[in-house]
Amino acid sequence: MKRLGIVCRPFSFHGGVETSTAGLVNALVAHGGYDVDIVTTAGQFPVPGIGVRRLSVPAQPSALRQICFALAVRRATRAGYDIVQSHERCLGQDIYRAGEGCHRAYLGSMGRVGLQVNPQHRLLLWLEKRIFTLRAARHIVAISTRGKAEIERLYGTPADKVTVVYNGVDLARFHPDNRKRWRDETREAMGIPKESWLVAFVGSGFERKGLGPLIEAMAQRATRDTRLLVAGKGRTEAYRQLAARLGLDGAVTWTGPRPDIERLYAAADVVALPARYEPFGNVRWRNRSSDRLARAGSHRARPVRNPGYGCHESGPGGADGGRALHICRAGREARANLPAPQGLTRVPTQ
Repeated sequence: MKRLGIVCRPFSFHGGVETSTAGLVNALVAHGGYDVDIVTTAGQFPVPGIGVRRLSVPAQPSALRQICFALAVRRATRAGYDIVQSHERCLGQDIYRAGEGCHRAYLGSMGRVGLQVNPQHRLLLWLEKRIFTLRAARHIVAISTRGKAEIERLYGTPADKVTVVYNGVDLARFHPDNRKRWRDETREAMGIPKESWLVAFVGSGFERKGLGPLIEAMAQRATRDTRLLVAGKGRTEAYRQLAARLGLDGAVTWTGPRPDIERLYAAADVVALPARYEPFGNVRWRNRSSDRLARAGSHRARPVRNPGYGCHESGPGGADGGRALHICRAGREARANLPAPQGLTRVPTQ
């Protein structure tokens, strides 16, 4: 029986990387034939059928936590495993899963080019360079073809050393029938009118995922019956102030991370992801699974994508589909007009 070590952060119900890791671990248990440990930190809860090795690392500052975790992982996995697969940037692993994409590409998309002053960014760039130049890994798993291309372009990684494995989606959990089952109930519980046209923004990391441009787009193009639902982890104060300044404070519903996220997809008419950088969002898969077969004819759901901007939407065709595209285009304009950080030049989105 092969012994596998999976290096990861503690599971959570709201993080894309963590959700994908949990899916992999559960699949390995169901398949059988493997002795699996997850190598993580103290916050990890027990997982049936899996060994849990909890490493002690400081909580703050982030750069110290990162390097201490990398050092602890190297000690913990030095012997005893046939394969070590890491979902975190570490000093050594057989396989690295680039679930967060490429940090260098992320910084470029945010306009943060050149020498990095922040020690956390410098450390992440150093670690990922070791990984993508194959000094700290034997093989890379990218979660999209774009992610694979970024890694190969920015670090010269041989193409045969980077494999694309897309994120999966639970088709039973995110199902078209959820709309009939939970739409009205969820809206009522959240105080959202049943007749309103609801745009959902689902995800943590509001700046990277483009919440600001989406709010600006809503203010420019939305009609009176349009509502925005924001669900995710992060500081909302600045975005609440932006919505109030643009006259949308009464049109936005805010909720933190939720374990029943499938109900929010069921309640929404369209899901928007105007991300400034997104390797491949679980939001898109989940929304298409939840909604793309829910309507027929002119009301059939369709995805709308703006290449180069990263705005992915799924919603109905016909007039509602046109309204979705209208807001998406406004978001693209808002994104393009964002000022670059002081002293930096914004990198054009590719």
